[in-house]
Amino acid sequence: MTEPELPDTGFHRLRITRVVAETPDACSLELAVPDDLVEKFHHRPGQFLTLRIPSERTGSVGRCYSLCSAPHEAGPLKVAVKRVRDGYGSNWLCDNAAEGMVLEVLPPAGVFTPKSLDTDLLLLAGGSGITPIMSILKSVLATGTGSITLLYANRDEHSVIFADELAKLAKEHPDRLTVVHWLESVQGLPSVPQLAALTAPWAGRETFICGPGEFMDAASDALSTLGVDRKQVHIERFISLSRNPFEVEDTVDAATDGTPEADSPTRLDVELDGERHSFAWPRNRKLLDFLLEQGLDAPYSCREGACSACACYVTAGEVKMLHNEVLEPVDLDEGIVLACQSVPVTDDVSVSYE
Repeated sequence: MTEPELPDTGFHRLRITRVVAETPDACSLELAVPDDLVEKFHHRPGQFLTLRIPSERTGSVGRCYSLCSAPHEAGPLKVAVKRVRDGYGSNWLCDNAAEGMVLEVLPPAGVFTPKSLDTDLLLLAGGSGITPIMSILKSVLATGTGSITLLYANRDEHSVIFADELAKLAKEHPDRLTVVHWLESVQGLPSVPQLAALTAPWAGRETFICGPGEFMDAASDALSTLGVDRKQVHIERFISLSRNPFEVEDTVDAATDGTPEADSPTRLDVELDGERHSFAWPRNRKLLDFLLEQGLDAPYSCREGACSACACYVTAGEVKMLHNEVLEPVDLDEGIVLACQSVPVTDDVSVSYE
């Protein structure tokens, strides 16, 4: 298939080097990273890429897909894509992605990543939710010292993405990796009591959950019944982007409840890409919009609070988020905010992308 005709928007173009049929309704795409972009596309376990997918109706759409490759692995980046009913992006990729095709891609982003690879983890995945979980799992086994228990739920045995790879890893690391499969065709949909019983032996571990909404809600409720501290639980939620991050749009001032812009802007200190910057931040400007106007290469994707690509840490001061669909209470407690939705509250604010 020929390369899709897409206008040059300044984002990075990566070539597909291999397409692998993982299951009848899922495939993985391997994307080659040029030498001059290796640093730009360095990622943490559990992060995602945003791909630009051609559309006859709108020109293109942006969709987020988690990386299943681990940072330590040499070679191309790898994402897994599973067909979704009425899902334009996933179905287009499964039908059309081919070796040699070039796609426009935003750099890795996301906060669904462990702070340490030396910590014992409980990983709960449903269906294609195994994708970021796989990156975390492989990273811990290869470069950390932690032990892992993975509970992986699927429709049937033919729907298990990475089945052979998981079996191989479990055989290679019998003392550090335990894999428990749940098949709906055999056991039915997992209930809250059943998930609580299964996870109870490892309930004190830091936990990562990714999968269909009903599965994630049940898993979260199960851990709650076991008395697990919510700060120990990380949930990855992806919502289809209504705004195309690959199309240039005018930025809009943040709402100010009808009040005029304050006379004195907030003093803003930013740590980004190993450098520190100081600015006078107008109080009615969203943080991301302002940083981009200053020429900083701040990460972003949807710009509507529906992904975590622009997430950063507030290390001093306070901001207000106008909209948030993805950050969990535990993220907010750690000071994580979405730059695309944040406006200043205090006179001094410090943020870090490190």
